[in-house]
Amino acid sequence: MKTLVAWFSATGSTAKLAKTLASAAGAELYEIRPAVPYERRDLKWMDKKSRTTLEMADPNCRPELADRDAPVAEAETIFLGFPIWWYREPSIIDSFLEAYDFSGKTIVPFYTSGGSRLGEGQERIEKLAVGAKVLPGRRFPAGAGEEELKSWIETL
Repeated sequence: MKTLVAWFSATGSTAKLAKTLASAAGAELYEIRPAVPYERRDLKWMDKKSRTTLEMADPNCRPELADRDAPVAEAETIFLGFPIWWYREPSIIDSFLEAYDFSGKTIVPFYTSGGSRLGEGQERIEKLAVGAKVLPGRRFPAGAGEEELKSWIETL
């Protein structure tokens, strides 16, 4: 069984968690990157005109991916990591989910947040990952240890 940890991180928190999770799971890593990288000013959630605020206000927004090289076809289980933005997955995750065939795959969301819950994100991921079994996601601090992540993996 091949396992993939596919992740998006704008500030590095989710990247750190994804790398620890990949080590704990013996998984391959793949970074989900937007064609136009996010800059600090894009992430100002209090600014109604910032890039992320505008993207998240539009449920149909699909930022362009930098590439379509994710080894999804070879994976059976895909851990999907991202920060929580506006109580859901960032729009770039939606772009990723619509770019690949997830039929017969198991997707396990994991996410970072300063305290926000995923809200409607779980249901959105289930709808967008057509043909996949989507397990309930879990929030972790960026610095979660490998043993904590191994324990979680064992419960799946």
